[in-house]
Amino acid sequence: MQAFSPSPQEMILSPWRHRALIALLIQRDISERYRGSILGLLWSFFLPLMMLGIYTFVFSVVFQARWSTGSESKTEFALVLFTGLLVFSFFAECFNRAPKLILSNVNYVKKVVFPLEVLPITTLGSALFHLGVGLIVWLLFHLFLFGLPPLTALLFPMILVPLIALTLGVCWFLAGLGVYLRDISQVVSVLTTALLFLSPIFFPIESLPAAYQPIMQLNPLTPAVEMSRDVLIWGQVPSWRALGLYTMVSAIIAALGFAWFQKTRKGFADVL
Repeated sequence: MQAFSPSPQEMILSPWRHRALIALLIQRDISERYRGSILGLLWSFFLPLMMLGIYTFVFSVVFQARWSTGSESKTEFALVLFTGLLVFSFFAECFNRAPKLILSNVNYVKKVVFPLEVLPITTLGSALFHLGVGLIVWLLFHLFLFGLPPLTALLFPMILVPLIALTLGVCWFLAGLGVYLRDISQVVSVLTTALLFLSPIFFPIESLPAAYQPIMQLNPLTPAVEMSRDVLIWGQVPSWRALGLYTMVSAIIAALGFAWFQKTRKGFADVL
């Protein structure tokens, strides 16, 4: 039986060795998603705009939600909301697809020698594409209403690094678990909705009672959402200590998720 290294070194080297294959799979994944639709890739622009409009109306008009700045501006609220949704949507896209990654690519398991560990990376690459489109929409929105974003926006990629590592670790874990426990996809769909409302997307953490704020901080998406708003909107440099800790924890989660995937993949062919 072929041995699959679970080491962190392999986690880094494998994507580099298969970079051409990963790029091809990402391109195919994106094109297949919009194939046959009239608007094609334009849907990647319109969908976030439509969801932004719906959420902004519900929370700023119906529920009269306001941010901690005290501003009554609905456009500012929309921008703050959209920033949080960009981070959440990136994670949620990978999170929802992860349990069925291997199940939907059985031919790669049984018929050919294929680096299965790149499948979660392909999903992540597709999600990064949609995040990039969302950022363009965000930038146009900001330029039209408020002018140039703050210079701290250039630090946004630094916040993406630990978020990407965290997302990959979760995807590797769920992709391996999903082969043996088919019900996990149902659980993940419920958890996605729970994460949406238990993350500081529609409200600031400061609006919660003091007793619940530490619990909210345990949400793995909270640091990414908060720091993204700091650099993209408020013009604040993130806490380097907090960013370093978030990066370290995310790297550990990525390594553990990859190790789990490599250990469990030996039995994929037997189960499938």
